[in-house]
Amino acid sequence: MFISLSSAQSHLCRTSCGVIPIRYPFGIDDGCGSPYYRSMLLCTNSSRLILRTPSGNYPVAAVDYADPHLLVTDPSMWSCPSDDDNNNFYYDDDDERVAFRRPVTPFSLDTSTRFSLSPKNDYLFFNCSEDSVIIQPKPSFCERFPDRCDSACDSAGYLCRNLPVCPNALVETRTSCCSYYPKASESLRLMLRHCASYTSVYWWTVGASFPPYDQVPEYGIRVDFEIPVTTWCLQCRERARGGGTCGFDTESRSFLCLCDEGNVTTYCSG
Repeated sequence: MFISLSSAQSHLCRTSCGVIPIRYPFGIDDGCGSPYYRSMLLCTNSSRLILRTPSGNYPVAAVDYADPHLLVTDPSMWSCPSDDDNNNFYYDDDDERVAFRRPVTPFSLDTSTRFSLSPKNDYLFFNCSEDSVIIQPKPSFCERFPDRCDSACDSAGYLCRNLPVCPNALVETRTSCCSYYPKASESLRLMLRHCASYTSVYWWTVGASFPPYDQVPEYGIRVDFEIPVTTWCLQCRERARGGGTCGFDTESRSFLCLCDEGNVTTYCSG
């Protein structure tokens, strides 16, 4: 029996935003997908997918459902400088171009959601105060036990020595750099009290080489997500049972199977 507890039926659930596919557990129309991610993704009028977090709204560059994660960009973070972009630099008292600096709000996630910062993210901080932050090469055991090295910012880290895209930018702009492995967004806020700016680099697998050479650094933030698996949703999506779309009632947040003819609490046919 079809019911009308929600206005979101399967033909009203968009399956893409621009070139990015939108699948369960996400939805960009209210009542579609899982209620755990309700209103967290927005598709703009220009078909740009946006992730909403407590620290702001961020463009989503890609979504991977097989290895569940989003790749997010933050325009306020440090970006690889170029001569064509003078906004990437500031100047000292001698009118020398020194380094990129821009006020930033550290990226953060609501810890009550099913999103989490990926451990594949690395963070680089620029022009930090050595009086407030321990900036030095980390001892080798820090790579194996990063939880023991929270107070040290590694000035000899691989990414500082091999900055993606523009490896010589730090030397040319006399910018100090150190890598840091914060456990939570609060750590980012604390670090930025003593550093001019920062950026996030994530590692992705290219599959063309053997570990660790199959990992390539790129600018951006990897955000992992969970895919809630329920028997109701699996039954709803079965083609033999009508091939419905998993959704929820917008008032009670209870599960609904969204069908072209209407919404049901089980599956579309059979």
